[in-house]
Amino acid sequence: MKVLRTVNLKKYYGSGENQVKALDGVNLEIERGEFVAIVGTSGSGKSTLLHMLGGLDKPTSGEVYVDDKNILKLKNDALCIFRRRKIGFVFQSYNLMPVLNAYENIVLPIQLDDNTVDKAYVDNVIDILGLREKLQNLPSQLSGGQQQRVAIARALATKPAILLADEPTGNLDSKTSQDVLGLLKVTGEKFGQTIIMITHNEEIAQLADRIIRIEDGKIRNENESVKGGAEDE
Repeated sequence: MKVLRTVNLKKYYGSGENQVKALDGVNLEIERGEFVAIVGTSGSGKSTLLHMLGGLDKPTSGEVYVDDKNILKLKNDALCIFRRRKIGFVFQSYNLMPVLNAYENIVLPIQLDDNTVDKAYVDNVIDILGLREKLQNLPSQLSGGQQQRVAIARALATKPAILLADEPTGNLDSKTSQDVLGLLKVTGEKFGQTIIMITHNEEIAQLADRIIRIEDGKIRNENESVKGGAEDE
């Protein structure tokens, strides 16, 4: 079952000879429960695509459907609520609130939505991510890997249908990167989330179920199966 799809998605900047086609007619379908890596070099359009998928930016033209709902037709307030309830974000910069401790950061999106924290579920996420002993620590008292785990826990806390990760290990060393990505994969499988991760790192991309390659704003290969062996490009 498709949880996300795009139709002829375009994002252009400027005009005439100075026009930049960040996305140039992207058609993409992602199944529920997939772990997909979007791979491309700097400037390929992968971050722009992720922002469109999450409703963080609007395209020049085209459509984005999440659970068969065209999110581009939602008004700003409705889109904000939809994002908060349906989509979790994990960025390279952890974006934690410095005055809140780890636990307060994790449950903040739930409280912003005036919802009750599902304590058993959140506790499960905390334990899987190995954060039990760090819940009272402020972000400044945590290592980079620990801060990223808090960011992942925050993204998972609202039980999103889709988790979007933008270079989630870009600021981490190799071992911590592998640990965080392994935990991300485990939590995705355990809680049935669809994970879409952008990266320029081929080794990290191999952890996904499928690799989508983007170049110059176009999808060059969207069916590179990691489990079954990569297709020739």
